[in-house]
Amino acid sequence: MKLNQTDMKFYLVREDVLPEAMKKTLEAKEMIERGKADSVWDAVQRVDLSRSAYYKYRDTVYPFHTVVKERIISLFFHLEDRSGTLSELLSLVAQSGCNVLTIHQTIPLQGRANVTLSLNIGEMSVEMDQLLAKLRQLEFVEKVEVLGSGA
Repeated sequence: MKLNQTDMKFYLVREDVLPEAMKKTLEAKEMIERGKADSVWDAVQRVDLSRSAYYKYRDTVYPFHTVVKERIISLFFHLEDRSGTLSELLSLVAQSGCNVLTIHQTIPLQGRANVTLSLNIGEMSVEMDQLLAKLRQLEFVEKVEVLGSGA
């Protein structure tokens, strides 16, 4: 069963119940982050993980301490190019209590544009999965992805 993007939820899970591939992905990510591995290939070799498993889980599993302390998130949008779309998108973000830190928008091609927003979510008034669901329901939004979080 394929999940609809609006149905995505996030959970806090104890390490001992995580599949081994997820644990190794976290190890590899930490090695790369700390400069203890020169590349993804180097990191996955050291933790005995396939590159495909690493790429499958790298954007879906995070250590708890990074989620708790980091209050900045980057979102990627693929939008239809219509008058007022960015304004409506930013209005919804503001209504959710997020502060926009940066906006990057590509030049529209073939009626589509990509937008990346960096948001301070420290004062956010809704849950992240609720905000993502609301954003995905906008008729001009074709895709929303969480690119990452950090300070």
